[in-house]
Amino acid sequence: MKMAIRKIAFAMSVAALVVTFCAPLWAAEVQIEGPAAPAAAPRNDDWIIIGPGGGGGQFYPAVSPHDTNIACVRCDMTGSFITKDGGKSWRMFNLRGTTDFFYFDPVDPDIIYSKNVGLYRSTDGADTWNLVHPNPDDVDSLIISGDHGEVSIAVTKELLESTGDLPVRVRAEAWGSEEEVKAMAVDPADSRTIYAVIGRRDADALFLSTDWGESWEKLGDLPSEGLAIFIDAKSPAEDRKVYVTCANLVCLWTGGELTVYSAPAGVSRFTGVAGGFDPETGQLVVYGITWAGRRGDSMTGGVHVSADGGKTWNLANDDLLAKTIPDARTPMLRAIGACLGDGRIAYLSFSGLRMGPAENENYFGVAKTTNAGKTWNVVWKEYDEIGENMVPGWVSLRFGPGWGENPISIGVAPTDPDIVYGTDLGRTMRTTDGGETWEPAYSVRWNDGNWTTAGLDVTTCYGVHFDPFDKDRLFISYTDIGAFASDNYGVTWKSATTDGVPRPWVNTTYWMLFDPDLEGRVWAVVSGVHDLPRPKMWRQRGSIRPNGGVCVSDDGGRTWKESVEGMTPSPCTHIIMDPESPPEARTLYVAGYGTGVWKSADGGATWQLKNNGIEGSEPFAWRLARDKDGVIYLIVARKNEDGSYGNLDDGALYRSADGAETWEKLTLPEGLNGPNGLAIDPNDPKRLYLAAWGRYQPKGAVMGGIWLSTDGGETWNSTLPQDQYIYDVTIDPRNPDILYACGFSSYAWRSDDRGETWNRIRGFNFKWGHRVIPDPRDPDMIFVTTFGGSVWYGPATGDPDAPEDIVTPVVSYDIK
Repeated sequence: MKMAIRKIAFAMSVAALVVTFCAPLWAAEVQIEGPAAPAAAPRNDDWIIIGPGGGGGQFYPAVSPHDTNIACVRCDMTGSFITKDGGKSWRMFNLRGTTDFFYFDPVDPDIIYSKNVGLYRSTDGADTWNLVHPNPDDVDSLIISGDHGEVSIAVTKELLESTGDLPVRVRAEAWGSEEEVKAMAVDPADSRTIYAVIGRRDADALFLSTDWGESWEKLGDLPSEGLAIFIDAKSPAEDRKVYVTCANLVCLWTGGELTVYSAPAGVSRFTGVAGGFDPETGQLVVYGITWAGRRGDSMTGGVHVSADGGKTWNLANDDLLAKTIPDARTPMLRAIGACLGDGRIAYLSFSGLRMGPAENENYFGVAKTTNAGKTWNVVWKEYDEIGENMVPGWVSLRFGPGWGENPISIGVAPTDPDIVYGTDLGRTMRTTDGGETWEPAYSVRWNDGNWTTAGLDVTTCYGVHFDPFDKDRLFISYTDIGAFASDNYGVTWKSATTDGVPRPWVNTTYWMLFDPDLEGRVWAVVSGVHDLPRPKMWRQRGSIRPNGGVCVSDDGGRTWKESVEGMTPSPCTHIIMDPESPPEARTLYVAGYGTGVWKSADGGATWQLKNNGIEGSEPFAWRLARDKDGVIYLIVARKNEDGSYGNLDDGALYRSADGAETWEKLTLPEGLNGPNGLAIDPNDPKRLYLAAWGRYQPKGAVMGGIWLSTDGGETWNSTLPQDQYIYDVTIDPRNPDILYACGFSSYAWRSDDRGETWNRIRGFNFKWGHRVIPDPRDPDMIFVTTFGGSVWYGPATGDPDAPEDIVTPVVSYDIK
């Protein structure tokens, strides 16, 4: 009831904005009225997601053949999304990993498939999901390991030894085999009949199931990797024509035999494929794109088209090439999508299409064909200016249209070729008129000129920060898009790093710190290096780019200036303050990732490096904490992800009792080398709560979780071993008996007994969580920041009635 009232109040505040605020800030002829309720699609629990929407890579849009208002999209940050109102709003669901494809059953509109860590099926329109493959009865356990807490499904060794070709996706050290469903299609007249490409290592085969995927029959080996399956609905039900597009050719299963057609000349691998049936000829039209080169007036590679199901191929570049100026470089082709019901119509994503003599006339966008590639019409055309037929979303307005680039994926409605989704590195765009106009489907602009999510959130964030002098003003510190501010407590959002933050540092705001005594004074630690402390940011370079620093604002984060005198450039990831220092000369401490600890005794005007006692020449200083007696703690992130222990790549915990002048390294439990966050009991400085990242092991991470010390770090006790990827621990400022934690295993946690025991906060199940932040205005609510899912907002004790996305035992979210 509490959350229901909160949601009503939230909706009322949004509705009030529509009446109160002025028209949108973009051109007068493009105006969108704000909705009368939150834009994000209603979830099936007492949680909402806040932020501007979009902001990260989006992929694989798929539209329902039963209702073109229903579509799915996935992101690269483990979230999957469904819309049931044509992209106006989306609901996120979590299948524990990134989705490789979605497939809508052609018979039953409520059945949807999603290939994730396994093949899942929903029979209720994506509300809940059950594992189909591997067979749930054969699942032994989940293996969660690797720096990102990657999930694999392990089956019994006996099953793999006894079943031969029976496909099973598995990652387990004992037998090292891995098989997965790579493509599928359901018989257009029988939901029980499924064709699937299933592969082990580099060997793919076509399989058939006639019992909903409970058992499988191998039909034949494929000559190369299988990419997609198309079933001719007009072929006899007892002898379907089943086409499989492979790495560079097409195979046809019919009459009990698999026929392999020839590849186009010179093609070893397509970089993208699409297909659909010609309603006049009944033939499958197949498109394959490859890297292209230009020789005079001709192109090699590019768009290959077969109008007879892969028997013969033709290049379909001439009309596209004719749109470029002489001697222009070859346009790059990224993705292609075709209408299943009319394969003559397809949409092609391109970049570098030189259409004019000016330097900036290298366009990117989408070209459309209605005659199987004979001619192309450019329907999405941008470079450094927003296209004339593009309704701009905040990504294009803030960073320019090139920030998201041309579509990575294109999804065409199988029953209506005018309805198309294009997804890129920041946006999902949608057209309903065959490309005449495109609208953002990831964010909604309100009449106050600011933005709110449509439910499609792909942003990484570190903290939620509250202005102590304005109860309605709060910030989210984001990766890739910098900090965002809200003047109405999270209803709408605008970029907060447009004025004064150096351009090379705009990418990421890792943390913000408000002065509690000086109105308007706020510091931010920023960098062009994102996603720390993940090792992917240095694993190839071996070191961190020297990019980042500190910025300060005296007007509440509206404008900024650098505050780095004396500081060596490095990604700065955290900042804390000595609250007992005078307001006119605050003592500040900053964690420099790759440089160490920086201290300022004059409010950030000047800085000094304070690394005495810290091991290594380039310490990955990550997080800082201060107890009530002034003792400062430093977490140094580890430099490896291979599971090794006992070397200079280990993470560490340090303590300073003299204002960072000297540091003492604390002894952590044997095998623990991934400290990630620290909380200190405000009443008992010897009571420490350590969040730890598990060490990689093939069958699951070890030495992660939450560790409790009651003697100032002399000894430690593991209190949450069942979750090996805890990102941070936070203490409720109103009641230090209450703690929260979150991490990369799909869980958020709460303890009501000072960290002795932990209970899952039900309803939050995003795969990659960061930290829990209590709502200072409502003790019953919390914010949860995430690695790729923006900020979740919900009940502090969880929603006991929240349904689970995954309902199959073992692979569900049940804690054993």
